[in-house]
Amino acid sequence: MSPTVPPPPLTPPRIPRRGRLTTWYRARSLRSRLTFLTAAAVAVAIALSALACWFIVEERMYGVVRSDLENARGFGPPAALDNCSTTPQSALKKIQNFAPQPPAGAAAPRDTQYVITGQIPLYCLPDIAAKAIVPDPDDTAVLNLQQNQFVIRDGHYTNGEPALVRISWIKPQAFPPTLVMVAASTKAVDESLRQLAFLLGGVALGGIILAAVAGRLVARSALKPVDQLTDAVEHIARTEEVGTTIPVQGEDEIARLSTSFNSMSTALANSRERQTRLIADAGHELRTPLTSLRTNVDLLIRSDDTGRPLPPATRTKLLGNMKAQMQELTVLIGDLLQLSRPDSPKPVRTLAVVALHEIAERAVERAKLRGPGLVFETAAAPWYVHADAAALERAVINLLDNAVKYSPPGGTIDVRLDGGVLTVRDHGPGIPPDELPYVFDRFWRSPSSRQLPGSGLGLSIVAQSVREAGGEVSLGPAPDGGPGTLATVRLPGGPAPA
Repeated sequence: MSPTVPPPPLTPPRIPRRGRLTTWYRARSLRSRLTFLTAAAVAVAIALSALACWFIVEERMYGVVRSDLENARGFGPPAALDNCSTTPQSALKKIQNFAPQPPAGAAAPRDTQYVITGQIPLYCLPDIAAKAIVPDPDDTAVLNLQQNQFVIRDGHYTNGEPALVRISWIKPQAFPPTLVMVAASTKAVDESLRQLAFLLGGVALGGIILAAVAGRLVARSALKPVDQLTDAVEHIARTEEVGTTIPVQGEDEIARLSTSFNSMSTALANSRERQTRLIADAGHELRTPLTSLRTNVDLLIRSDDTGRPLPPATRTKLLGNMKAQMQELTVLIGDLLQLSRPDSPKPVRTLAVVALHEIAERAVERAKLRGPGLVFETAAAPWYVHADAAALERAVINLLDNAVKYSPPGGTIDVRLDGGVLTVRDHGPGIPPDELPYVFDRFWRSPSSRQLPGSGLGLSIVAQSVREAGGEVSLGPAPDGGPGTLATVRLPGGPAPA
């Protein structure tokens, strides 16, 4: 049996450096990110400006030295080999030991050095030379140029001091071709550039710090409306007091966000108000059929308990009324659920050819139960439409219920159906003209009728059902100028089933 090999230890996956930076950045607050982005942008701008300034100054300063070298003239060629040696260092030492020093106050000589080419090169210096130039093996390539041409390269002296070196060649009479090396020190230029680099670095660092401070202040000022918005949202989440708004200043993106929040908060407050009103009105609306059902049930139970049964005709009528009220209650609850939740899917409608005149007659019979003291004058010509029978009947019942609700005691309700136009006219107080545009809005109720039972859904159900049947509905004053309201429903169809 082979020994069990333990599995290798699990090591956490290595997060790339870029991923760690992204994770760190996203973990910061918005104010910190704005500050970081501002400081980073200013840092990049200052760095690019400093680099550009440094390179421009470097080019100009080295250009001055280079121009000076191009116009320089060295000493004449060596007449003898007294100041020559096989290395620049030894040649310089020979001059320092034996050559006379220049008189006090004399102009500083240019650093010139000659290289006599041959199998063993000889390096010659002027009598008053103070520095020797370090040669380069590629310097002999200048012999391929003409005598009046030269090249300039970077170099340094034997003491390590940097310099620019101009190299040309001549052909003295007593010597082989000789390289002429003229150098100019760049130590002062390098020191100036170094000081400039420190200066630019300090300025850049100070600019970055100032940019970070300014970015923090700008972020705090710019995000102040966001802080107010956050406080308002937290207040709503903590207290559930919708409708809280914040002041809007300006027309920028923050102002648009504040305006959108205020609109959303107001819409939530209105929605909650509508829901509260719907619950109260729906309870009031449902209380009427429930009370009627309970009364009828109590009557039936009392008749059985007392041993005094109701007459068969009365009992049959009572049961029919209970069945109609149960159906009406079921439809009302379904409509309430449908209209109170706009985001819920609509129920599947069964479309068929239905007789509108029969629906109107049944609706009138049910409306008589709600308005026993009212007079209904009905005239319905045959008219067939393609619609959902239950939804259309509910719409007609709602129109009649609306007329019953606002009719005075003993009033008359006229119901006419002619040529696909159904009209329901009551003789109540009517609807003010400024309220007519809102009568079909969901949950809307006239301020003058808030004390009456209703949920503000009846006419909304009418409008929805009529639109689904391809028709249109309107509500307006009585055509003869008398009291009351005229409801008009126009539905496409025909006098005979299609």
